[in-house]
Amino acid sequence: VRIVESGGGLVQPGGSLRISCTMSRSIDAMYQLSWYRQSPGKARELVARMSSNGATTYSDSVKDRFTASKNSTKNILYLQMNSLKSEDTAVYYCHVLRMGTNFWGQGIQVTVSP
Repeated sequence: VRIVESGGGLVQPGGSLRISCTMSRSIDAMYQLSWYRQSPGKARELVARMSSNGATTYSDSVKDRFTASKNSTKNILYLQMNSLKSEDTAVYYCHVLRMGTNFWGQGIQVTVSP
């Protein structure tokens, strides 16, 4: 599965941004879809996870601000990020679990700064 993230960039605190993850195979065939992020000097952390049954969970740090969704026609996973804070600055990675194999995107930078 090839994965390409897009939509990152610079946004001011309090602003919004939507990043996308386009995959080469049917998104509905994936067992698990996730967004991770990694800030300099920190471990990669799970941001949101969408299971095959459609249930989505979020980390406490982004709950009520971030929303993961998917477009099954276009095979795209989205992460809508609202009320962004400086601590949301990170490289965001799309992760897919399919048939017991992990697939990662290349990562995309999101910077929250005045």
